[in-house]
Amino acid sequence: MKNVILTPNPYRDRNFQTMRSAMQILKSAGIQPKLCLPFEVERSYELPKDLRFSRLDRELPNAELVICFGGDGTILHIAKAATRKGVPLLGVNIGTMGFMAELESTELDKLALLATGGYTFDSRMMLDVTVQRDRDILFHDICLNDAVITKGAIARIVHLAVKCDGVQAMECGGDGVIVATPTGSTAYSLSAGGPIVEPEAKNIIITPICSHEVGSRSIVASDSRVVTVEIVQNARRNAYVSVDGGRAFRLNMGDVVTVKKSHLETRLVRLKDRSFYDVVNGKFRKA
Repeated sequence: MKNVILTPNPYRDRNFQTMRSAMQILKSAGIQPKLCLPFEVERSYELPKDLRFSRLDRELPNAELVICFGGDGTILHIAKAATRKGVPLLGVNIGTMGFMAELESTELDKLALLATGGYTFDSRMMLDVTVQRDRDILFHDICLNDAVITKGAIARIVHLAVKCDGVQAMECGGDGVIVATPTGSTAYSLSAGGPIVEPEAKNIIITPICSHEVGSRSIVASDSRVVTVEIVQNARRNAYVSVDGGRAFRLNMGDVVTVKKSHLETRLVRLKDRSFYDVVNGKFRKA
């Protein structure tokens, strides 16, 4: 790989120390990386004058790899844009859990393998999420982790009906419901009591959040299912949908959230030969 982009989270990688170390290793291996910020920073934030950053949207079309420095949130933020351009990702963890990251900040020397072809790819399924009101599509996005339908800030429950291929699968009153990929099974879904699912599995995981119904449990559905979520009862109350922790979209009574497998897949670069179970056990011991 020659065309590599480094995207450091400036709030995680203080003074870009980890990225600077990675940049030196890559240059020594014959790779001249481009630097891009993964998102817009606050105006008060001063970037180091010795580093030159380019716009991510300008560099992505010609890139062969994006290396993210931060936590899983940084990877999620980049995943949509990179996947739409067919560019794989490699994560360097500077966060807490970092399930999607391939390297810890102490393993940067392994980046030299990028110059010799010593890497493989993992493909991760994504979800396609739409909100339909009558005949109009008001919202459309893709996600790598999950789509979350929740109540608002007011301490009241929201009643949701969940269907798979048009057949009622769950009706629950509580804080909401999470529709996750196997990759997202170790994120919010796990915190809500959902199962851990291997990333290579082809499933859609549906997990209620703080449900008032004793019988409400997670459902592991086939990736061929089309999942729909609607508000039932309480017509005066609203719910919200958010994908991969992004900005929430307000739902009205009668809106239909449809979640299905996307035709796009995120590719993650692997530099180490390790099992998913090694990752899970190591992360939970670390936590």
